[in-house]
Amino acid sequence: MKFSVKDEIRSDDIPGLEHAMRSVDADAKVNVDIDTKTVSVDSWLMPEEFLVAFVDEDFDATIVEA
Repeated sequence: MKFSVKDEIRSDDIPGLEHAMRSVDADAKVNVDIDTKTVSVDSWLMPEEFLVAFVDEDFDATIVEA
């Protein structure tokens, strides 16, 4: 699944975003792309379950690909 982040992602945001996604699914594989402002998550959970993790990190994100 892929999420688009409306705000700028800085390199120091990556560990927090990865931790937030793994707080939803500890086994999730997370890839943060600063250039495209996207976060890809490989998980068996539904994309909607990860949206709260973005809010916890103060990012406004939308689901691009489920």
